[in-house]
Amino acid sequence: MKRAAIFTAVMVWIIFACIRHTATLGLTIPLPMTGPEAKFGQIQKRSYEIAAAEINAQGGIKGKRLVLRFEDTRGKPEFSKEVAKKIIDVENQAILVGEYSSRCAKAVAAVAEERKVPYLVVASAADDITQGDNQYVFRQNVPNAHYTDGLISFIKQVVKPETIAIIYESSSFGSSGAEDMAKQARVNGIKVLASERYEKGAIDFRQLLLRVKAASPDVIYMVSYAADAALLMKQIKELKIYAKLFAGNAAGFAIPEFIDWARDAAEYVVTATLWSPKLNFPGAGRYADKYKAIFGDYPSYHGASAYSSLFVIKDALERADNWTPDDIRTALKKTHITTAFGPISFEDREGYRNQNFMDTFVLQVIDSEYETVWPAAYATKEYVYPIPVWRERR
Repeated sequence: MKRAAIFTAVMVWIIFACIRHTATLGLTIPLPMTGPEAKFGQIQKRSYEIAAAEINAQGGIKGKRLVLRFEDTRGKPEFSKEVAKKIIDVENQAILVGEYSSRCAKAVAAVAEERKVPYLVVASAADDITQGDNQYVFRQNVPNAHYTDGLISFIKQVVKPETIAIIYESSSFGSSGAEDMAKQARVNGIKVLASERYEKGAIDFRQLLLRVKAASPDVIYMVSYAADAALLMKQIKELKIYAKLFAGNAAGFAIPEFIDWARDAAEYVVTATLWSPKLNFPGAGRYADKYKAIFGDYPSYHGASAYSSLFVIKDALERADNWTPDDIRTALKKTHITTAFGPISFEDREGYRNQNFMDTFVLQVIDSEYETVWPAAYATKEYVYPIPVWRERR
C-alpha cells in the first residue's frame, strides 16, 4: 500500500513536471546588458518583457507561456557568437531574436545561417546584414540606406542646402550611415565639404569640430551613439558653430538620454527615427504609455521594435506547420502583420533579402521634448526652421 502511494505520488510529480515543461516556450535573447551599449540593451529588455507579459495574458503562443531569458553579450561580437551557438546547440532554440549593434548582429547572423536557424534582427542597421545570400536572416527595422528617407525629404523640401558635413563613429553602423548620406547628398546635388570619422567613445571632439567649422557647411549631419551624440552637440554649442541644421541619424540622437545629457544644446536638433510614441499604429500608444508608467520615460524606436518582434514571432509560430527552424523560416517569409512598430513583411528587393521596408520619420527637439515634425501627415508639431543662432537662444 505504501509503495503504491509512493508510486502514485511520483507519477503525479512526473506528470505535472511534464505539463510544466510542455506548457512553456523558452526564448533566450542575446543583448548588451553591460558595457557602452547597455542603455540600448536595457530599453530592449524592458520592451521584450512587456510584450511577453501581454502575450501570456492573452493565452501565450499556442497555449504555451512564453518564458524569456537574457544573455549579456557586452556589446562584443565574440560574446554574441558564443551565445548564439549556445542558444542553438545547447538550448535547441529554433529561432533567434535580439542584439543591438550591427557588429554583434552580424556575429549572430553568421551562426544562424551556418546552423540554418532563422534570426530576426530588430535594431541593427548596417546594410550588409540582409544583403548577400543569407536565407535565414530576417530584419524588421529598415537598413541604413533607408534610415534617412524621411530626413532626406525634410532636408530637400524645407532646408534646401547646398553643402553638408558628415561626422560619424568608427563602427559598421557609423560607416554605412555616413556612406549612405554621402550618396544621398550626391544624388540631390548637395556638396559634401567634410567627412570626419572618430573613434567611438572619444571624449573631445573640438579639433574635429573646428575643421567642420572652417568648412562652414549648411548642414552638419552626425552618426553617433548616445554619449557621443550629446557631447558633440555640447561642444558645437561651446565652439559657437552655426549651421542651418544639426541632424542625427537616429541611434543616440533618438533616445531621451540625448536630451537629458545635451540639455539646451539639444534644442532644435532633428533626427531620423523609425518610430515615435505618438504614431497611430495599433498598440503603439498603449505600449509607450505602459513603458513610461513603469520606467519614467518613453521608449525609443529600439524598444518599439523589440516589443513588436515578439508579436511577429508569435504570429509566425502560430502559422508554422511545425516548430522546426525551416518551418518557422517559411512562416516568417509569409509574414504580413501590422504591429505597434508599424507594418511588417519581409521582401527580397533592392539587393536585400528578407528585409522589411517602412516609412521613416523626423523628430525635432522642441521645448526639450521630441516632436514628430515630418512627414507632415504624421506631425505632432510644426517644425522650427530656420533655427536660431546660439546667441539668440534663451
